[in-house]
Amino acid sequence: MKTLVLCFLMVFGMTFVSSAQKYGYIDSEFILSKMPEYKEAKERLDKLAERWTKEIEERYEMIKKKKENFLREESLLPSEEKTKREEEIKTLESEAMQMQQTRFGVAGDYFQKRQELIKPIQDRVYEAMQTVASKRNYSFIFDKSNQSNLVYADSKFDISDEVLREMGVSTK
Repeated sequence: MKTLVLCFLMVFGMTFVSSAQKYGYIDSEFILSKMPEYKEAKERLDKLAERWTKEIEERYEMIKKKKENFLREESLLPSEEKTKREEEIKTLESEAMQMQQTRFGVAGDYFQKRQELIKPIQDRVYEAMQTVASKRNYSFIFDKSNQSNLVYADSKFDISDEVLREMGVSTK
């Protein structure tokens, strides 16, 4: 009976070992930093964001000046002119907020441009990572960057360089 139990445990143990899962991780920030097309896309996106931010700031600066002028002249203005200027300022503020939402909102121009420029590059990284994971029989691949909950990772499990090689990107 002991030998039967011992044989059972050995078979069960071997089955468990053979089904062990392999883990690896990538550092997507490192991978992207090595890709010239990502750097170019990021620069284009940053320039657009800078231009749009400047436009919005200029608009708010103009509104601020109109408010200051209105406050200085308010006591001298007839009630109809006061109402007219207050409405004008409110309209300008509303337009500025709308412009900000259009440029940087959830479905705004910045998000759409980011999808257009950056997403294809991220998709390439993902496809290369899948290829490497498939070739090496990894069950799980984690991403070390982007607010990951990965607290510690031994560098021998880092497959970032392999993903870069899969994409044909030099790691130097």
